[in-house]
Order: sequence, then structure tokens, then C-alpha cells
Amino acid sequence: MENANMTERVKRLREMTTTTPVHIDLERAKIETDFYRENEGKYSVPVMRAMVLKEYFSKKTLYLGDDELIVGEKGKDPQASPTFPELCCHSVEDMHVMNDRDICAYKVTPEDIELQEKEIIPYWTGKSMREKILDRMTPEWKEAYAAGMFTEFMEQRGPGHTCGGDRIWTHGYAEYKQEIQEALDHLDYLNDMDAVSKAEELKAMMIDCDAVMILGQRYHDLAIEKAKEETNPIRKKELLQIAENCSVVPAQKPQTYWQALQAYWFTHLAVTSELNPWDAFSPGRLDQHLYPYYEQDTEDGILTDDFALELLECLWVKFYNQPAPVKVGVTLKESGTYTDFANINTGGIRPDGSNGVNDVSYLILDCMDAMKLVQPNSNVQISKKTPDRFLKRACEISRKGWGQPAFYNTDEIVQELLNAGKTLDDARCGGSSGCVETGCWGKEAYILTGYLNIPKIFQLTLYNGFDNVSGKQLGLKTGYAKDYKTYDELFDAFQKQLTYFVDMKVRGNNVIEKLYAEDMPAPFLSIVTDDCIKNGKDYNAGGARYNTRYIQGVGIGTITDCLAAIKYHVYDKQDLTMDELIQAMDDNYEGHDDVFRMVHDRSPKYGNDDDYADGIMQDVFKAYRDTVTGRKTVCGGTYHIDMLPTTCHVYFGDVLNATANGRLAHKPVSEGISPEKSADTHGPTAVIKSCAKMDHCSTGGTLLNQKFTPSVVAGEKGLDNMASLIRAYFAMDGHHIQFNVIDRQTLLDAQAHPEEYKDLIVRVAGYSDYFHNLDKPLQDEIIARTEQSF
Repeated sequence: MENANMTERVKRLREMTTTTPVHIDLERAKIETDFYRENEGKYSVPVMRAMVLKEYFSKKTLYLGDDELIVGEKGKDPQASPTFPELCCHSVEDMHVMNDRDICAYKVTPEDIELQEKEIIPYWTGKSMREKILDRMTPEWKEAYAAGMFTEFMEQRGPGHTCGGDRIWTHGYAEYKQEIQEALDHLDYLNDMDAVSKAEELKAMMIDCDAVMILGQRYHDLAIEKAKEETNPIRKKELLQIAENCSVVPAQKPQTYWQALQAYWFTHLAVTSELNPWDAFSPGRLDQHLYPYYEQDTEDGILTDDFALELLECLWVKFYNQPAPVKVGVTLKESGTYTDFANINTGGIRPDGSNGVNDVSYLILDCMDAMKLVQPNSNVQISKKTPDRFLKRACEISRKGWGQPAFYNTDEIVQELLNAGKTLDDARCGGSSGCVETGCWGKEAYILTGYLNIPKIFQLTLYNGFDNVSGKQLGLKTGYAKDYKTYDELFDAFQKQLTYFVDMKVRGNNVIEKLYAEDMPAPFLSIVTDDCIKNGKDYNAGGARYNTRYIQGVGIGTITDCLAAIKYHVYDKQDLTMDELIQAMDDNYEGHDDVFRMVHDRSPKYGNDDDYADGIMQDVFKAYRDTVTGRKTVCGGTYHIDMLPTTCHVYFGDVLNATANGRLAHKPVSEGISPEKSADTHGPTAVIKSCAKMDHCSTGGTLLNQKFTPSVVAGEKGLDNMASLIRAYFAMDGHHIQFNVIDRQTLLDAQAHPEEYKDLIVRVAGYSDYFHNLDKPLQDEIIARTEQSF
């Protein structure tokens, strides 16, 4: 892909990263397995975990490409995906499937399969977290999980999916070691009954500091070695500077803009190599972290904007080089993508509350515009203080139709965090990572625990808790649809079912949280998360300043329209009986066109600024929020809700028969807080008014997709309309909005001729992806989204 903003170097790097096949890399698994086999039982659990990272960083194959300015890969080379057998030990069959599947394949060599079969599987069988989790769940939990009532994030991945704070940009790991040693020196073995366990955790953190410094030293040595052999004087100078950078970071704090980027990247590699942290780690406010270095280097005459941009583009390639660790089973269905959800936040406010946009913010916009990569996942934070110039530049990029950047409401995010008990200073330093979830960066463990299939919970309410898809009694026996004489009785039964499944989910979460706290600590992530050192406690065990667990609600548009159709026709107008509706649903509306038209076309719909439907949405939202929010977790945290789907709305729809809003069997449910496909017929302003009736500030994040044809947002007027829509939604406390700017016919043609649209990128949920990397049901869902116009 040609772009005038790319140097020839970056063009080559981009071509390399986008054409290299994604492949499995078992080097980490091999080193870890050998170390465990030789040392099991010799050390405490946290020390063992840290020693594994140190062993890996001491022995792993290093990659330093010919054009690279920022160094370090998680695996042996670009597009390598290490595995984490301590979390999920893949079977030989899994490896054949991941190699052979048409969508999001991970190439596996015969040698890899032999190594997995003969060495990895024999050691980890019965020891992986996936097996421990499933072994400890109740039969009821297992049946509900298998039937798609909810998902479990930690079944194949560890907690994480978070952002680093300020300190990773201003501290070297030698300095962290001093802090850890001070904490060790001040342990009170007389009065603190946890002093022994704290000591082991702190020792593990010390070892992890050594691990990342060893990696930096090894890259210094490699760069020196390559420089000795290099005949091109320009490249020799670059290699010597890379070596100089690695002689400073990560051991010491960075001194320059280039070193700051390299320092972050070493931290990124350590967090994501220690344990798969739900795929992602993110740099937080990249523009604000980089600005002091940019400003100083510019004043010193050692940095131009062109070179600052080129270094950012090299970082973008680094992010793209790291595919998400491979997933199988239900976890693949809830998040079927190579994208690892690193989320770059740009703009927003500074810690003192003033406008946070700076010169680096615009460089980052130029970078994402030039690179057009689905990873990293780039967003902009927009506050009341954000200049219109910055918002419109972001809209210019978004309307080019490749799904980035997404737009987040800084003022609402701060209020979310304040409502959840954070201080104002900490709230102002937070934002969104992963998809849309909110946290205090570098100070909070905000852990996603899984998706909840809200429309299916309502479906079971109509069938006395029985699931027609799995053929099992999954829910409470609250009655059949015909038994509810009033709408209030129906909604009350739904609330009982909702509480039952949330209780089931949380009971399972409690077991899983304890397992990770005791068996799978993350001492490196703990180093870079405030108060873990001070508390002598792991990130996975409640060591952070704030500890939050999220359950993600899916399908609010679908359940709202189902309840609206029933309330309107069965109870209010009484022009349809419940028996007639249930029969039509059981028959997937075949032979019931009159009933289908009634519920699909002549019922109030969420997304049209219709108080009848939107009031029902508010009732469902409050029921869900109040059922979850405030519950306590095993490790001292608190539960909150998110409203986001990744690709789970497709999976949740697949395990659901026809619903009362006219949605046909096995079709996707609504995604995020977006209205059902084709239900939002009154334009984008009606959509945002409906969505704003939800209390976003009492959540940890909501996701809204909108779709426009290119002509609708063309020209200066189109740009003004787009910016005004965002400002209006955010003035009503909307959390997030993102856009697909593409016409239906292009998507249909891309579906029919994928080879002609290899670079076509679309916005899926909280991330963008190549259209050809999506399976057909998800492609169909995106095609079916309403094309809005002003």
C-alpha cells in the first residue's frame, strides 16, 4: 500500500508484516516446559513464574530486522505466536485445526506438532489452568457454558487486557528493583501474618526486573555485533544507536523520544510474554507520555517531526507483528481474530484537567492514517476542551472507511471512574483499553470475566427455563410464556432468571479468581501496576490500588425489541396472543408471515428515540446493572458491567432460536449497545438519543457502531456533521462511538470476491479487522447494519 507519509523503510516494514503468515512458535513453551520439569517444587509459585520469564528472555531467539529502529519480538520473528501451555495446552487435533482452518489460520509445522505431542502435552496434561477451571466448575455451570448462556475469558487466557501508567515511561527497572528491595527490607515478620507470602511475591518481581534487563542487554549485544558486520555507514550508525538505546533502557529511565518508545516496547514484551494477559497490553496516553521527550529532543535539535513520525510507524509495525495468541473452542467464537487489542489512546485531558492534545497527538493521527493497520487499535479521546481541529482531523481519517480511529468521551470516562470510587487525580489518568473497557491506567486491575447472553436468558423465561437449542433445563422453572398474565409478571420472571445466571457466573468467577491468585500470578504486570509493590501482593490477587471485575452484557438491542413487541402486541393492544407468537417462533416464522410483520415491522424499536422502546431498554439495563454492580470479588474487588461484544454477538445468536422481535434462528444478536440491524430507521441523531438514555456513567464502557455510506460524510459539510454527531452524543454522556464508512454493495462484492479486496478493513466491534478474515455470519451481520444518513 503506497502512502506519501511513509519512508521507504516503513513501506518495506509494512509490506513485511502484512505478508508474513501468522505461525505458531513453540520456543517459549519448550523453554518453560523444560524449566518446570527440572525445577518443579523447588521454588514458590510466584518465584517459579518469574524464573520462567527470566529463562525465556535469557534463551529466546532474538530478531533484529534489516530496517528496524525499534527492536524486540514476542516470538522468534514477526507474526510468530508463542503458546502458553500453563494456561491452555493445545491438543494435536487443535494444532491441525488452527493450521488448516480457512479463517485466521496459524501455520504449524510437522516439527511443532511432534514437539507438542511428545514434550508439551505429556508434561502439562492435568496442570493447565483450562483443565483446572473446567474440573472445578459445577455441572450446572458446565451445561450453561456449553449452551452459550455466558463465556469465560480466563479459560484460555490470563487477566490483563490493561494499560500502563506514567511510571513505565519515567522509571527504569533498576529503579523498580530498588523500590522492591525497600519493600522487602520493611516487611514485618512479627506482626504481618502475610509477610512470608509477600516476600516471595517481591522476590519474583525482582527476578522479573532482571529478566527484562537481560533482554535489553542481549539486544544491545546483538546490535553491536550486527554493526561490526554492517558495511552501509547509515545502517551501521542506526545499529549503534539501537545499541546505545538498549544500554539505557529498560534498566534506566529513557533519555530521548526514541529510547522512550524502545523502553515501552520492552515492557510490552515482558507483560505479554510472562502470561497471555487476555491478549493485550497498551501504552495508555501515548501522546502525553511521549511529549516531554519529543519537546526536549526537538529543542536539542536531535529530533525532527519526520523522524518522530517514522519512529511511531516503526512502533505500529511492532504492534502488528504480534498476533493474538491462538484461541480454540468457545473462546475462538467470542473473539475470532488475530488482533490483540492493544489500544492507543490519543487526546483527552492532562492530569490537571486541561486539554491533553499536543504536537505528538497529531503525529499519531498522521501515523494511523499512513499505516492503515488493524493493529494497534487506535482511538481518540474527545473532551469538551478538545480543539475542533483535532476532532475533525480524526473524523477525516475515520471517514476514509477503514474503521479507525474510534471516539471516546473523556469527560464521561472520568465520571465513570469517579462513580466507581476512584480519586479525581486517578480518574483523570484513566481511559479505555482493549475494546471499550475503562480503568485507571497503571493503578487498577480491571479484569474482564466473560460475556452474558441476555437475549437467551429472556428466551428461557418464555420456556419455563428450558433451552430449545441444547434441549436442557438450564434456568429456573418460572413458568411458560402463556402463564404470565401481565407484562410485569413476565419482566419479574426475567429478572429472576437473570439473577440466577449472574449468580452462577459469579460463583464460577470466584473459583477462577482464586485459582489465578494462587496458581498463576503475574509478577511482571504487578511491577508496573501501582501499589502491588507496596502491598507485596500480585496483580491477580488484589494487589493493585483498585480492583474491578467486569461482566459484559450482550444483546441489549435484541432483548429490548423482543420485550417491546410482546408488551405492545400481547399486553397493550392485545392483537396477538402469546401462544400465536410462541408458535411462530418455534416455526422460525415460516408460515407465520402476519406475525413476523407485526413484531418485526410494526412494533416499537430501540434506536429511534422512541420512549416506549427506550424505556424498556432502560429497565433491562437497570436490571442487569443492579444485578451485577457492587458484588464483591474473592480478592477484594468489586463487580461492574460493560456493554460490549467483540464477536460474541454472532456466537450468542448462533445458540439462540427465533426471537420475539422477528429475528430468525441462529442469526447474530445486536452488538454492543447498537440497535438491531434495520431497526433504527430514524437516522443517526435518533440512535444517539436512544443510546444516551442508558446511564453510561454507571458502566465500565459501552460500544456503539454506526455505518455511513461515503457520500453521507463527504466534503466539509459531511465532516462537520460527523464531528457534530460525536459532540452531541458525548454531551449526552455517551461513552464511545465508531464508524464504518462503506456502502453495502462494496461489502457484498468483497464477500463474493475476497481476492480483490485483500486490504479492505471494517470496524467489527471494539476493533477493526480485514473483511476477508471474518467468517460469513459476521460479514453478513456487518453488511446488514443500517446505513445512516443525516
